Parts: sequence; structure tokens; C-alpha cells
Amino acid sequence: MKNGKTYREIEEMVFRETRAWDTQNADLLMTIWHPDMVWPWPKTPQSHDPVDWVLEWGRYDYERWKRGWQKLFDTHTLIRNKREIKKIVISKEEDGAFAVVDIDTLWREKNGRDNHWKGRVCKVYTKVGLEWKCIMHTGVLEY
Repeated sequence: MKNGKTYREIEEMVFRETRAWDTQNADLLMTIWHPDMVWPWPKTPQSHDPVDWVLEWGRYDYERWKRGWQKLFDTHTLIRNKREIKKIVISKEEDGAFAVVDIDTLWREKNGRDNHWKGRVCKVYTKVGLEWKCIMHTGVLEY
């Protein structure tokens, strides 16, 4: 581990995102993303080959992404949201980092159908001025 302060800042990013999901707070969730964020999603948790991945929303757009997450919150009930940091890696310059996080997030649609995010993700962060922003995030994969 490099600088303990930097490590704690990355942990806080993961914890803040978790709080946003737990409280279904789209405004809090929007504080995490870098303006150049792109979020590819595998078609299934077993789609390890990126040739099978998709881009649902394109490059980060505050209003579009907020509307999308708010729609999820308005149409689903959060049943559980367990997240465990498995590893944090910080660049020697302390201007880039990634966190490997195992997640088990279960949403239930109003019609009773489940939307289960279960597996491992990698959250990639970049330092912008004095704060960290998530610039890339993999979709959920099972390993």
C-alpha cells in the first residue's frame, strides 16, 4: 500500500457509491463519475470476452445518466446491496487507482421480476484536482 490517505480516499469512493445505491440517491451517485466516464456492460455475468459487451448509455452525460438511474430507483425495490472490496491498487504517482469489488445487489421490479447484479467489478479512478472520479467501470462478471 502506498499512501494510507490515498487508499482511504479510494475506499470512500466505493463506500459513497454503495451509499448512493442503498439510499437510491441519484444526486449522490452523480458525484462519482468523471465527465469522460464510459461504462461497458457484459451481456451476461459469464461474458468475459469484451467482444460480447455493450454500451447502454454512451459517454457520461449528467442528465441522461441521472434520469436512467432515477428510473431504476422509481421502478425497482432494493432487496439487498452487499459490497466487499477485494483489492485497491494505486499508481506510484497517486493519480490513478482501481478497486476490485465483489457485489451482490438485488433489485426487484414492481411486477416481481428480479434484476440481480452478482459478481466482480473493477472501478477505475483518476485524480482530478483534489478529488477522485470514476472514469471507467466494468459491468458485473462472475469469476
